[in-house]
Amino acid sequence: MAAARAAVRPALRLLLSHGLAPRYAPPCPPQPARAGSVNIRSPCGGVRSGSHVRSCESGAGVVGEDAEEPEEEEELLSREPLLPAAAQRVCVLHPDVRGRAGRKAHDTEYQVAEAAALVRALHGWSVVRTLVVPTGVPDSKFVFGKGNFQELTEKIKGSVDITCVFLNVERMTALTKKTLQTAWGVHVLDRFTVVLHIFRCNARTKEARLQLALAEIPLLRSTLSSCSAQPDQQGRGSRYIMGSGESSTELCQRALKEKEAKIRRALVRLQEKRSVLRKQRLRREFPIVSVVGYTNCDVTAHAGLLPSCMPVLYMDTIGFLSQLPHSLIQSFSTTLEDVVLSDVILHVRDMSHPNTEQQKASVLSTLQGLQLRPALLNSMLEVHNKVDLVPGYRPPGHHVPAVSALLGHGLDKLKATLEESVLQATGRRVLTLCLRLGGPQLCWLYKEAKVQQVQELPNTDMAHVTVIISQATYGRFRKLFPE
Repeated sequence: MAAARAAVRPALRLLLSHGLAPRYAPPCPPQPARAGSVNIRSPCGGVRSGSHVRSCESGAGVVGEDAEEPEEEEELLSREPLLPAAAQRVCVLHPDVRGRAGRKAHDTEYQVAEAAALVRALHGWSVVRTLVVPTGVPDSKFVFGKGNFQELTEKIKGSVDITCVFLNVERMTALTKKTLQTAWGVHVLDRFTVVLHIFRCNARTKEARLQLALAEIPLLRSTLSSCSAQPDQQGRGSRYIMGSGESSTELCQRALKEKEAKIRRALVRLQEKRSVLRKQRLRREFPIVSVVGYTNCDVTAHAGLLPSCMPVLYMDTIGFLSQLPHSLIQSFSTTLEDVVLSDVILHVRDMSHPNTEQQKASVLSTLQGLQLRPALLNSMLEVHNKVDLVPGYRPPGHHVPAVSALLGHGLDKLKATLEESVLQATGRRVLTLCLRLGGPQLCWLYKEAKVQQVQELPNTDMAHVTVIISQATYGRFRKLFPE
């Protein structure tokens, strides 16, 4: 019996640490995610990472979120942090693959700088060293050749400042991770784990958090596969749990499969809700502005008002990061649906970043992959932010608003330009009509359109009424009240 308990104990720890406890085990209490330093909000909500845009006279907060989450979904979202809890001093290690097709001279420098930026996005973490090491065997267990690996081991083990290594590859196998950590004596992280943790720290909506939980399943599954590949030191009799016929690894794999199915069902329910909300928005003719920019980390909807007091919805979107791990792209594909259905795309760029052009290319590449309507993509409004940090900055033209969200410069022009784009994209018109005061026409317009101004005409019961109205709404108005 003692042997059986010893065999199952590691499996139970893994189950409990990721909210996968079997029915007979006590549930693990929710673990709060450690707050990160990446701040993402829509232009109606405040600051965003890399592209800080302030309020457009916003109204309500997140649209369509339930006040409480079902108990089952709370359990699905209860999990341990992916990274060490304490702040780390990190060595960024970039494998420079020799003979890679399409490689450019500046690519390595850009990739290393971005890896360092990802590390610094973690609260309290710092980069103490960067190493670029050539390799011709990036898919091997050691990633590097024998000589380079030995030299790396001496450097890392000989530096007391290094407490963690960020290997700038998309994914490490569990065997590679274990091999490197054993050789170097420190935590070794890949790009997938770091990006997933940053997204998790900044996810606010239920759907984004569930998408992250779904993206984490392959990571847990590969860890289990690595553990199951090791010989069972307890012998065959201890591999099975209380006569169930299942080994501890098989139990964990089954629990992971059940959790994945539950997450997918929860996401389907949320997507159905989003579809209903989207139909309501379309029925009410709310213009939708999708806000895109580099390193967006959440999916939120905020109500706002343009200078004419026309209500709009700002949709933040997720997934704009160069070399975003492929499995994360798949997990977040549904969160980009609102971009496809939006009226205007607002692309906010950080002009102070040394690689702002590469960041723009990453965003455009993601958008082009969505097969957007040509008119929507071609009419995208680009905004240059943080221009106060760029000495001698000169805007490329009148059509590109230049702002400093921190100082509040240029925001009025941005809002006016955005309103002009929304009016053009949605077919709305600014009309001045001569109507009778107190008549049914004016009451109808107040309800169905946006009345801007009512200027009474002297000595009459008439007024000049300025309204913002869509073509469809104006057609209904003329049908109800023919001249």
